[in-house]
Amino acid sequence: MQKPPSDSPVHRRFAPTALMFGNLVTGCSILAPAGMLIELSSDLGISVHTAGLLITFGAIMLCIGSPLTAWLTSRIERRTLLTATLAVLVLGNAASAFAPGYKTLLVIRLIMLAIGALYTPQAAGTAALIVPPEKRGGTIAYVFLGWSLAAAVGLPLITFMTSRYGWRSAYDGISVIGALSFLLLLWRLPAGLTGAPVDLKTWADLGRNPVIVVLLAITTLLMSGQFAVFTYMGPLLSKLTHVGSDAVGLVFALYGVCGFIGIAVVTNIVDSWGPLKASVLSVSLVLAGVAGWALSTGFYPLMACSAAIWGLGFASSNSMQQVRLVAAAPTLASASVSLNTSFLYVGQAIGSAIGGLLYAHEFLYGIGYAGAAFVALGLITIILTRHLAAAKSLSG
Repeated sequence: MQKPPSDSPVHRRFAPTALMFGNLVTGCSILAPAGMLIELSSDLGISVHTAGLLITFGAIMLCIGSPLTAWLTSRIERRTLLTATLAVLVLGNAASAFAPGYKTLLVIRLIMLAIGALYTPQAAGTAALIVPPEKRGGTIAYVFLGWSLAAAVGLPLITFMTSRYGWRSAYDGISVIGALSFLLLLWRLPAGLTGAPVDLKTWADLGRNPVIVVLLAITTLLMSGQFAVFTYMGPLLSKLTHVGSDAVGLVFALYGVCGFIGIAVVTNIVDSWGPLKASVLSVSLVLAGVAGWALSTGFYPLMACSAAIWGLGFASSNSMQQVRLVAAAPTLASASVSLNTSFLYVGQAIGSAIGGLLYAHEFLYGIGYAGAAFVALGLITIILTRHLAAAKSLSG
């Protein structure tokens, strides 16, 4: 690894913020269909389940693209790599706004996400390069605030714009925000940042690390459980509680704002608590929220409250996974974080597929219980990691 040749205090102060806003754009690009499933279904003449496949197939592309692109681009200077990735997201969202039909929209999305898969893991790895080791945990968690903003602000706005101005306007909005984020990153991220090259030996080293293997399994379980519900959150609320788009947007906003609060708190406690304890807290909140959603299905106020509790843990639990991976093998951080992101998208694909199957067969009340079961397995596995000898260094 090399530090940037130009490492001024201004760059050190604002570079994590530039990386964070890039995650905002990435998160909005990936999550956008969840806020427009009903409108896509109506406008394109497809079922809600078919519209949901934009998330499922997108997640499959992301899980393949994340480690593959990390390997192919590991020697590219980080500012060049990250700004180019954002440029692709800008163009992809702009092109989506002009898609004449579902098949074209799907193809554009797959191409966009094949490159977009780079951003989140490489942003985390880059954050580890620009701060001292004792501040890595908090900085990586801060960079992931972008995902919280995507859920707290981006997704409700997407839902609002889609219900009033159509789904094409929402894609236009993401493209504009992406262009601004591109300029900020180009301006503030130091030049000359390079990570450790990724080769086949890197993947072999990761596979021999038992803590990393277990952490990847945890990521898959947590994402599978959450996306079984999250992918169809809007249609479920509309169908089971008979509320309108504004009420659906409010739940997305509660979920996202609480996610922002949750990761802000974890960012401040992780360096003193240690990532294991912070991870247990975050995932416990996710489990409480998803289980509450399952038990209260059909009652809008209780479902909204459950989404808020779930939101407190959703972004922070993922950021703690990243922190633990970096701590487990600092020299392999770029590869391990990209591989974790790949498994995150494996979980998204599994969860959205399970949720879609249950939705298509009208098992609407069972979706929450299926999600809670996956999250419960993830929490149990996290607790068991304290008994791994190699995990002692991760417990703080």
